Amino acid sequence: MDLENKTDIEAIEAFVEKYKTLRKEIAKVIVGQDDVVKNVLMAMFSRSHALLIGVPGLAKTLMITTIAKAVDMTYNRIQFTPDLMPSDIMGAEILDDNRNFKFVKGPIFANIVLADEINRTPPKTQSALLEAMQERSVSMNGTTYGLPNPFFVLATQNPIEQEGTYPLPEAQQDRFMFNIMLDYPSKAEEEEIVKRTIHGDMVEPQRVLTVEEIIFYQKLLQKVPIPENVYRYAVNLSTLTRPNTSGAHAWANDYLSWGAGPRASQFLIIGARTHAVLNGKYSPDIEDVRAVAYNILRHRIIKNYKAEAEGITIEQIIDKLLQAADTH
Repeated sequence: MDLENKTDIEAIEAFVEKYKTLRKEIAKVIVGQDDVVKNVLMAMFSRSHALLIGVPGLAKTLMITTIAKAVDMTYNRIQFTPDLMPSDIMGAEILDDNRNFKFVKGPIFANIVLADEINRTPPKTQSALLEAMQERSVSMNGTTYGLPNPFFVLATQNPIEQEGTYPLPEAQQDRFMFNIMLDYPSKAEEEEIVKRTIHGDMVEPQRVLTVEEIIFYQKLLQKVPIPENVYRYAVNLSTLTRPNTSGAHAWANDYLSWGAGPRASQFLIIGARTHAVLNGKYSPDIEDVRAVAYNILRHRIIKNYKAEAEGITIEQIIDKLLQAADTH
């Protein structure tokens, strides 16, 4: 029975099985980083983008290449540098042999785009990418070119403050559904990585999902029902983050200079919905909102000087806000 003829329940069950198979294929290549892989896939199935924060050498590029191969999607990597221009990403018009202008598509025209070290390029170039992320199209001299479907941007940043970086403004970070933190592998994982890689014999993942299946499952997720109490919880959690407003939590007033906007509430619901389905549920609950809250709020709430001076972390603030949301 093909996907179109399945009931929604049967399709969800098939989706969960495909997801488990996909995780196994990725694990043949990527050692550890289970939470990172899970969150990247959640963002992809949610038809959203993700921002990864981690030091160099943690296999970010290999991870995305592996995912692209396992789901049979086109993939391009763009290395962001200070001299990168918008046309290097989007493409440009050139004169052909007949002296007519012809648009040559840039690397943004792929299903999966890895924007490596996005904060190493000036804001003008950053904005060009982020506009494409929002509109899912590129405009050139009055002509609009649609980007491939599905379209997923994974951007990376180095957490270490270095010269020659241009941090993403808060409004631009808001375009990313998830802010995912990468950590070093454990000793056992690192030993396995070394054993797998020093001989140059890399395993190729098998294709698990087609583009058509991904689009089907993305649409399926949009049909998952959301209980009213889950809507209320997500909106209340976002409201608690907004300093100097009637619904603000005391810690928001004390330690935040900027709170999460309405897009946070939307992503909390979208993320909870995907998290629920991938864990075998047919509708999200409050625990699913809590499960995605850190990756969604981490880059949407901005600490003030008092928080910096007292050593208060973003995670501690989110902890406090989740505790407060549970009592409302």
